[in-house]
Amino acid sequence: MRADTETEAAVMRSFDELWKAYETRDGDRLLSLFVPDGDVLLYGTGADEKRVGPAEIRANFERDWSQSETAYLSFDWHSVSSAGEVALVGADGAAHVRVEGQDVTMPVRATMAFERRGEKWLVAQMHVSTPAGEQAEGESWVAPSG
Repeated sequence: MRADTETEAAVMRSFDELWKAYETRDGDRLLSLFVPDGDVLLYGTGADEKRVGPAEIRANFERDWSQSETAYLSFDWHSVSSAGEVALVGADGAAHVRVEGQDVTMPVRATMAFERRGEKWLVAQMHVSTPAGEQAEGESWVAPSG
C-alpha cells in the first residue's frame, strides 16, 4: 500500500541520512540507522556481499571505503509503501566512486525494508546492486554464449 505523505517523508529522511553518512564515511552514524538486531541483512553487488548482523554490515561499508577515495550514491526516483510499522523503499540512482584516481559512475537500484522503532525509521533489510549489464534491454535473461 502506498505510504501516506507523512510516512513517506519520514522514511525518506532516514534514507537520505543513511546515504549522507555513507558519503561522509561516518560508520557510527550509518550503523545507528539500522536495527541493532542480529538478523539485520545487507546484500550488495559483489558475489560475497551478503552481510548478516551489525558487525558484518559495518565491515562491508568499511571495505567499500578502504577501496575508494570517495563514494556516494544519488537517487532520482523512489517509491515508498507501508503497512503499520514497516515501510518498503525502492529507488533508482547512481553510484559515484573514485577508485585509484579514476571517477566511475554506475547505475544502482536499492530496495530497503524499514521498521519504525519509536520515532525512528531504521533499516531492517537492504539490497543495493547494479543492473545486469550483460542482459540486453527487453530481454528477461542473459543470452547464452557460444
